[in-house]
Amino acid sequence: MPTIPRPDQQIVTFQLPVGGMTCASCSSRVEKALMKVDGVKSATVNLTTEMANVEAGITVSRDMLADAIINTGYTVPTAKPLIQSAVSAKNASQSPSMLVFSEGGKVAIAALLSLPLVIPMLASPFGVEWMLPAWLQLALATPVQFWLGARFYRAGWRAVKAYTGNMDLLVALGTSAAYGLSVFLMLRAAPGDMPHGMPHLYFESAAVVITLVMFGKWLEGRAKRETTAAIRALQVLMPATARIVEANIEREVAIGDIKVGDLMRVRPGERFAADGVLVNGHTHADESLITGESLPVNKTFGDTITGGSVNGDALVDVRVTVIGAESTVQRIVRMVEDAQAKKAPIQRLVDHVSAVFVPVVLVIALATLLGWGLTNGDWSHAVINAVAVLVIACPCALGLATPAAIMVGTGMAAKQGILIKDAPALEAAHNISIVAFDKTGTLTEGKPVLIAVKSFHSSRAEMLALAAAIQSGSEHPLAKAVLRAAGDEQVPFTPAENIRALPGRGASGTVDGAMVLLGSARLMHDEAVQMQPLDERALAYEHAGRTITWLARAGTIVGFFAFGDNVKPTARAAIDALKAMGIRTVLISGDNQSAADKIAQELGIEEVHAGVMPQKKAEVVQQLKINGNVVAMVGDGINDAPALAIADVGIAMSGGTDVAKETAGITLMRSDPALVAGAIDISKRTTAKIRQNLFWAFCYNVIGIPLAVAGLLSPVIAGAAMALSSVSVITNALLLRRK
Repeated sequence: MPTIPRPDQQIVTFQLPVGGMTCASCSSRVEKALMKVDGVKSATVNLTTEMANVEAGITVSRDMLADAIINTGYTVPTAKPLIQSAVSAKNASQSPSMLVFSEGGKVAIAALLSLPLVIPMLASPFGVEWMLPAWLQLALATPVQFWLGARFYRAGWRAVKAYTGNMDLLVALGTSAAYGLSVFLMLRAAPGDMPHGMPHLYFESAAVVITLVMFGKWLEGRAKRETTAAIRALQVLMPATARIVEANIEREVAIGDIKVGDLMRVRPGERFAADGVLVNGHTHADESLITGESLPVNKTFGDTITGGSVNGDALVDVRVTVIGAESTVQRIVRMVEDAQAKKAPIQRLVDHVSAVFVPVVLVIALATLLGWGLTNGDWSHAVINAVAVLVIACPCALGLATPAAIMVGTGMAAKQGILIKDAPALEAAHNISIVAFDKTGTLTEGKPVLIAVKSFHSSRAEMLALAAAIQSGSEHPLAKAVLRAAGDEQVPFTPAENIRALPGRGASGTVDGAMVLLGSARLMHDEAVQMQPLDERALAYEHAGRTITWLARAGTIVGFFAFGDNVKPTARAAIDALKAMGIRTVLISGDNQSAADKIAQELGIEEVHAGVMPQKKAEVVQQLKINGNVVAMVGDGINDAPALAIADVGIAMSGGTDVAKETAGITLMRSDPALVAGAIDISKRTTAKIRQNLFWAFCYNVIGIPLAVAGLLSPVIAGAAMALSSVSVITNALLLRRK
């Protein structure tokens, strides 16, 4: 009797948008708050997508999670900020300028108010000593500080109430110190000292820092939207309406009103509004945005149609089979979103640093203030140096370094027909040293045809009838070849009784009261069936690379079937590409040694494991992992699932079974082995970008903080460097799109 999980063992997944995050320490604190909710198993917060992904028991509700986020000082917006539904994504893509103009407008106002303050500072190196009147400096700086900079105070205050710190708190403290010091110096100065005897004020530091940070955040927001461009391109594929045919009458319906079983009529040049099967007409479909296949795909009666692809050259009718969240496009979007939400292992280092970053910076700033003030007594200069420390030490770049690169990498991979399910798979793939391939359906077409029927003393028709009786209802490629041949030759047969699948060996059943066996030589040996009369003839076919299936009735050999399967056109190029990358290739097949060797020789694969039972494939992969090898397994069948799971990186072909695709970390949307090298290349380049980003993010702080402590960095330069750090990290990630 199956065990029913207790309520506390059942897992529910939640996705919540998180507003108000500005740096890596923010996402780290939200994660900690969510993990404190009783019943939460895991929580991951992505700074770039501003999304929290939570796995929890069924006793946990969305409201409980939202309260935890809000109590930490952040918000839970009603909609996803970056990755939206298909309809909202389309609307956003049609009118993106409103939000950009709103943020850009504030930046422009801040710049106009700050420019008169900074001009004297820029002119002083050229011997021009000029300063605006103190009251005018105050008038210009105040709206920048308290109106345009109000966001920093609000977010900083929320952090203080939650006993935490973030970037906004650092900016608010730093600029407030510069502004407050300027007001103090202005009020302390004697009226007769103005304007020529006026001490130097620091209004420009406060105003320019806020302006630069706002400008950096505006650029960062634009760059973030670019990182999700690939996903938005998928989301807007589906048309808003479809043409449904009922009783020979066409009517237009909204895409949300389409039902499974509807007959959808699509004209040339239109997009298919849902997944389905072609039932009338002949056309070509452009699936490039879904599978990455640049050439239109021929579609005839019975072929699968993918929603979002473009109908090429004919009026066709399609019977709808899948709608909504389970459609191909939505499943792709969901898979890529999940990959972007999960953290790469390298992100753990960033999280540890971010957790203590802000408190450490506050301590360093206080030490800088006291050190300079007590050493030379110039507390004004001490305050400015402390402000520079607070401003330069923003952990934004650290928080964006990894997720920005992962978002661009997974998005670009999706455009090429490579779906990466999680960040660990993306990161692990760059270290792959061995790629193990299944044969049938992976390196070969997976559509074997019956080449020959050889019998001991039965006719071809009798053998086909017996084999078809055993294989009726089977989805195995060899079974389909037998049934296809029986149908073509109009051989009558009745499905066998007591049909039993024998994994890795074949099948058995009862025909006219006699036990019939159909399968490999291993099955015949196990059942003590003598095959000597046909051994030599079978061996000749095996040496030619054919797959042999034996047939026995009542313990006596009847004959054998020889099958041929063509190698995929891109298979040789795929193996050559991997070899050029220094990666070893291995063939793991359940087929006979001769057939496997023939394929391996044709493709240039040097290591072959043939006659491998399904449960043994995982053992072979495990053996390959010895000595620290990072192994990828490429397969498409149910029998490949254990090997895909145990491999460091499982890669499944889209034409394979759902079990294989669910088990694998990477799914290839085209059954093209050449995409394996493409997936590894994307992993290498994405991982390189992550490392580059982390290097520069750490460099900004490692170099900038000591300079600020030493008094060699003004708050204005610090603000510019801090803004540049975030923008440069995202811009560097976007360079992935160049190839």
